[in-house]
Amino acid sequence: MNVAIAGGGVVGRSIAGDQAGNGHQVLIIEIDPAVVAREQADESVPNCHWYTGDACEVTTLRDAGFGDADVVVAATGDDEDNLVVSLLAKQEYAVPRVIARVNHPKNSWLFNETWGVDVSVSTPHLMAALVEEAVSVGSLVRLLHFAEGKAGLVEVTLAEDSPAGGRQIAELGMPRDASVVAVVRDRRVVVPRGDTALLAGDEVIALVTADSEEAMRRILVG
Repeated sequence: MNVAIAGGGVVGRSIAGDQAGNGHQVLIIEIDPAVVAREQADESVPNCHWYTGDACEVTTLRDAGFGDADVVVAATGDDEDNLVVSLLAKQEYAVPRVIARVNHPKNSWLFNETWGVDVSVSTPHLMAALVEEAVSVGSLVRLLHFAEGKAGLVEVTLAEDSPAGGRQIAELGMPRDASVVAVVRDRRVVVPRGDTALLAGDEVIALVTADSEEAMRRILVG
C-alpha cells in the first residue's frame, strides 16, 4: 500500500516509521529542506522517500507522486494546511482514504467530508476522552468517531446498578447496528460472545452508529 504523509515533523515521522515497518511504501512531503536533508542523512525514518516541497501546491503533489497514494495523512502542525492537503488529495487525486490531524480543537468542525477528510484525529479530544474513560464509572464515553461521524467506539465501565450487570450479551437486546467488540475485566481482554455475561466493573467497548448510541447507553448505563 502507498502511504503519503504531508508534514515531516515528529507526528509525520512517527506515522511514517510505523507504516514503513509494516511493509508499506511511504512518501513524506516536507516544506523545510533542512529537515529533509537532516532526516535523509540520519536515516532516522528508514525505507521512506522524502520530497521537498509545499504540500498545499498541486504541482508539488503531482511531482511527488501523490496520485499513487492509497492513503494520505495530513499531519502538519497547521490546520489550514491540513485542510488544503486533504481537499486536494480527495478532489484532485481521488485518494480513497484521507486522514487529517487537528491541532486546535476549535477547528474540529471543519474536518469533514466537505474538505475531503475521511477521518480526523484531534489529540486534545482523544486525551480528554481517555481521561474521562479512566475516571468515569457508569457513564458512556466516546473514544473515537469515524465514517464522517456516522460511527464510533464508546466505552462504559459498568456500575453496580447497571441493567446489563449479570446478563449475557445475547440477552441485552442490542440494536442491529451496534456491537460489543471487547470487554476488559481485571486488566485482561475478554473476546465477547453471545453467552458472555457482563459484570459490574467490566470495561465494555462497543461499536455504535449515531442512531444506536442512545439505545446502547440505556442498555449499559440505564
